[in-house]
Amino acid sequence: MSELAEPHLRALLATAGLDVHYVRGEGNTLFRRGEDGGEIPVIDYAGGYGSLILGHNHPEIVACAQRLLEEQSPVHAQFSSHPYANALAAELNRIIHREIGTEEPYYATFANSGAEAIEAAVKHAEMDRVVRLGAIVADVTAGVEEVRTAVNAGLATVPDGVFTRLGIPRPAAGQDAIEAVLAEVTRRNEERSAKPPVLLAVEGGFHGKLMGSVQLTHNAGYRTPFAALGLRTRFVPQGSPDVLREILAQERGTLLRPAVEDGEVRLVERAHPAFCAFLLEPIQGEGGIRPLSKEFARHIQEFGEAADCPLVIDEVQSGMGRTGALLASSHLGLRGDYYALAKSLGGGIAKAAVMLVREARYQPHFELVHSSTFAKDSFSCHVALKVLELLEADGGRVYRQAVERGAALETMLDKVRAGFPDVVKDVRGRGLMLGFEFHDQSDAESEAIGEAARSGLFGYVIAGHLLNAHGIRTFPTASAVHTLRFEPSVFLTDEDIDRLERALTDVCVILRDQQAHRLAVPA
Repeated sequence: MSELAEPHLRALLATAGLDVHYVRGEGNTLFRRGEDGGEIPVIDYAGGYGSLILGHNHPEIVACAQRLLEEQSPVHAQFSSHPYANALAAELNRIIHREIGTEEPYYATFANSGAEAIEAAVKHAEMDRVVRLGAIVADVTAGVEEVRTAVNAGLATVPDGVFTRLGIPRPAAGQDAIEAVLAEVTRRNEERSAKPPVLLAVEGGFHGKLMGSVQLTHNAGYRTPFAALGLRTRFVPQGSPDVLREILAQERGTLLRPAVEDGEVRLVERAHPAFCAFLLEPIQGEGGIRPLSKEFARHIQEFGEAADCPLVIDEVQSGMGRTGALLASSHLGLRGDYYALAKSLGGGIAKAAVMLVREARYQPHFELVHSSTFAKDSFSCHVALKVLELLEADGGRVYRQAVERGAALETMLDKVRAGFPDVVKDVRGRGLMLGFEFHDQSDAESEAIGEAARSGLFGYVIAGHLLNAHGIRTFPTASAVHTLRFEPSVFLTDEDIDRLERALTDVCVILRDQQAHRLAVPA
């Protein structure tokens, strides 16, 4: 049968020996068929790109799903009461309040994927900006009429300073001075109000590949083909508070509201809401597993407050317990105006995501202009509730497991790095979201290794070797292909870690000695 389901991708995977058909998943293991028909176990360190904090087919989650199907719980009951969705939102609020130390409610809009949750957050943030701008414009318009009425009634005059400030000449005697002022004020305000919103994101960040979210993703290879459709996004280098200050100075502006004070016309400045949102990941996933520093997180929080720019915290990959907390950003002291959660929220079974917006930014009308056919359904909400129940059980045992298992894994990765400092550049991350970065091999003595690096396939070739020679599944991060990701479940065993150590040691020896012929990938 000819390949019709993404044939180019399948062919690309085949070049690295990654086009494997898995037939079963359990815990931290996937199974493929051998030539004899028997199952071959593969340790899964990719973990559905962060979707499997509780592993494949967790028995309690499977039992929950089976019960829902047996009870014929409706998937499609749109435009009706959804008490299970409310229960899920309430439980998320309870945990978030505990972690970030607030009692302010966060209202939930449900979705099917992380990218969809991000787009919902940006849409909502823009609606909130437009509503705020509309209120300012209405107040400015009222000011125009109040001043016009006062001047025409002889209750106010226009001082020379107003013309100087606007950079326009005072009309000759007998001409209407106030109308010249109001015309210039209106022109300036309309020009400022028409400016497109500014969106900010961190360099190296990944927020999805949908039409809008792809323009918030830093990787130019994803953005460029669709740039004509895109949003206006400014990317901020990690750890660069000076850039934030520059952006604030460049983008902030004011609208002018005419007013009468002590019988004279004055121009009062009203801040123009120029910024739609600032998107960030507490730990960049596809950018190479790069944690945001506490210091830069503080600068971003301060920027958001100074610029009236809401923070959209993308917890799609880093959240749901992977770092020892529901929100990885809680370790940084960050407080988001919006949160996006997905991946492990669905327990490895359901396609579940949610956008949460704090009450101070909440726009009720958004719920009438944004919807999703499959979101907020009984199946995914009940599965997500079961996931939260498991995370919170025994005083947060899963959170503690993530920290402990992550520390054991990181210790091993650091050991390998120390043994091969000329091969391994860095180990970074937190909990069960770790990155293992190799030095660039573009100038390798081995032509095969060098070509793999220059073509952007280096990480996939290494992943193919780990899979075919050692029964270990992982992938490079999408925008930093010299970095392998390790995002296993909390059921990672010491034996799994030992096996990975042997496999990575083998890879490092191959790279150190430039033995490309030993790579277990198609020639």
